Amino acid sequence: MFYALLTRFISFIVDLLTIYSKSDLDKDLEILALRHQLRLLQRHQQSKLPCSRFEKLLLAVLAVKLKTILERGSNRLDQCLLLFKPETVLKWHRELVRRKWSFYSTRKRGRPPTSPELEVLILRLARENERWGTDRIHGELLKLGFRIGATTIRAILRRHRILPSPQRSANGGSWRKLLRHYKDQILACDFFTVETALLQTVYVLFFIEVGTRRVHLAGCTAHPTSAWVAQQARQCMWSLSERQPQIRFLIHDRDTKFSLSFDAVFSSESVAILLTPFRAPNGQAQT
Repeated sequence: MFYALLTRFISFIVDLLTIYSKSDLDKDLEILALRHQLRLLQRHQQSKLPCSRFEKLLLAVLAVKLKTILERGSNRLDQCLLLFKPETVLKWHRELVRRKWSFYSTRKRGRPPTSPELEVLILRLARENERWGTDRIHGELLKLGFRIGATTIRAILRRHRILPSPQRSANGGSWRKLLRHYKDQILACDFFTVETALLQTVYVLFFIEVGTRRVHLAGCTAHPTSAWVAQQARQCMWSLSERQPQIRFLIHDRDTKFSLSFDAVFSSESVAILLTPFRAPNGQAQT
C-alpha cells in the first residue's frame, strides 16, 4: 500500500513539472487534440457512427502540427492520441495530400495519337536525310498517302530530341552530344513542391550544374510570381559570375513561371536558353 501511494505521488510530481515546462502553444495544441477526441468518443457512444472525413482531417492536422512544431513530436503523439494510433492519424494526412494531387479525367481530349509505325517512319526519314526539314518530310509522307500535319511531325522530332535540319546537317548534333561536350557549361533549373502540415503547397526553385551535379537552392515561396522568379535568377547569376568555365546554356521546361523576364536575365549574360520538348515530363531527367 505504501509503495503504491509513493508511486502515485512521484507520478503526480513528474506530471506537474512537465506541465510547467510546456509552452502555451504546446498546451493549446494538446488541449485541442484531446477535446476533439472527447467529442468523437461522445458522438460514437450516442450514434455508433464512424468518423467523418472532416473529423479525420481536423485530427490529422492537429497531429501533424504537434509532430512538426513541438519537440519530441513522436512521443507527444503517443500521449495525446488516445483513441487512434499515431501511425493511423499520420496515414490520414498522407492520404489527404495524395488526394489533393489526384486528378482523374473520364474523357480523352485532343487529337488522336500518331500510330507507332508512322512515328518510326518519320524518325527514319529525319535520321537518314539530314538535309530534310519538317516541310520536306511532310511532303514525302503525303506522296506515300499518309495524312499528318507538319506541326505533328515537328513535335515528334522534338520529343525524340532530333534537331532541325540546318543544325542536323551542320554539325550532326544531338541532345546527348550537347550534354556530353558542354556539360560543364550547362545549368538546369526547375521547381519542386513541399506540402506543409496545413496542406499548403510551397514551391522551391533550384538550379543544378549538369557537369558537377552541384545544386543551388534559389528560394521558396507559396506564390512564385514572374518578378520573384526573375529576382532569384539574378541572384543565381551573381553567385556564378566568377565560375570557370562560364555558363553558356540554361535548360528549363515550358512552365509559365519561367517568363520572358526570367530568360532575359540569362540572355543578358550571353547564356542560351534551351527548352525541353512539349508534354515531356521526363525531359529534365535526361540532363
